[in-house]
Amino acid sequence: MHGRLAQNGALLTEVASGASALQKGVRVGVCVPCPYLPQSQALLSGSVVAWGVQDVSAYATGAYTGEVSAEMASDFGAMYAIVGHSERRAYHRETSDLVAVKAQRALEAGLTPIVCVGETLEQRETGVTEQIVGTQLEAVLLVLSDEQVAKIVVAYEPVWAIGTGKSASADEAQAVHAFIRAKLAEKSASAVDVPLLYGGSVKPDNAQELFAQQDIDGGLIGGASLKSKDFLAICQAAQDVSN
Repeated sequence: MHGRLAQNGALLTEVASGASALQKGVRVGVCVPCPYLPQSQALLSGSVVAWGVQDVSAYATGAYTGEVSAEMASDFGAMYAIVGHSERRAYHRETSDLVAVKAQRALEAGLTPIVCVGETLEQRETGVTEQIVGTQLEAVLLVLSDEQVAKIVVAYEPVWAIGTGKSASADEAQAVHAFIRAKLAEKSASAVDVPLLYGGSVKPDNAQELFAQQDIDGGLIGGASLKSKDFLAICQAAQDVSN
């Protein structure tokens, strides 16, 4: 929940300009607060940068005051919708079953859901990371068809590494991504190619090492995305690894 019109305008313009120099193999998107979808559409249309939203309603339409449906986001050209972000799970008590429904609504509206999974510090220290992440992911896989699963993106965001300045080591992150990849493969052969993103304090100085891991396909960038120089440096790291 950052930004105002003027700030956003400068940030989006700088990101679009910088991203234009990236090779086609690197996909760049920004997920904005819903009031700024029209601004994103106006400034990013025709650029290499896609846009999306940070959440969608579990309902397609109806008397749900304050909710924003996936189809409403789609009206403004959105391509992505983050679902199950750790802050939504923590502050709004969103369950994995609710996240699964939101992923369905996003897919039905033609959006790509970025499904977030991750464990707390206590859960990691007690050795239940795979159990927690697996349960969160399985709730989504259970309600989606093989064809739908192939259209999602999964983001691993260790809760203990978000906004803390800490980050999982490249080896720690890779281990969980490999576990996620295996869970997807159990669901469907076509799900093996689902993009996996790491989202835990990715910064210009650690992005390349993280993205070089076998099962880490990119990043879900938080604080560093608010500074165009840092965000574009992370995008450049993705390109350097892909070359």
